[in-house]
Amino acid sequence: MGKKESYEAKTEQLIQPIIDANNFELYDVEYVKEGSDYYLRVYIDKEGGITVEDCQLVSRAFNEILDREDYISDQYIFEVSSPGLLRPLKKEKDYVRSIGKMIDVKLYKSVDGQKEYTGVLKEYDADTVTLTVNDEDKKFEKSNLAMIRWAFVD
Repeated sequence: MGKKESYEAKTEQLIQPIIDANNFELYDVEYVKEGSDYYLRVYIDKEGGITVEDCQLVSRAFNEILDREDYISDQYIFEVSSPGLLRPLKKEKDYVRSIGKMIDVKLYKSVDGQKEYTGVLKEYDADTVTLTVNDEDKKFEKSNLAMIRWAFVD
């Protein structure tokens, strides 16, 4: 396990009790470098959506743990936010929750002459995702997905 994965796993482990105590869901944790800065980002969610106050509550509580545990050697910026309306599908639970919802996919290699599709997520497995697009089922290899996220529908 690399540094990035180690930091993310440790963060998930340490923050989960705060998430559970507030009836939130831990959507994702990422440790990334953008430009010259490192970011530790925690994405939280709950039924009805996350507020700024929810993010502040988790941030304040976890900052104490970050200071005490001091497990990240780099200088970094810590952020807590909502995954947003156009959230990407990353984990098994994201796919489960998205069955029957409108999904946007962008592909690395075109399928039937197209690289972008929007349709209803019908099913998925370890290797493929099936969308119903204009009453036709289209199966895409996960390895060909540049992006998969909820579609914005007015």
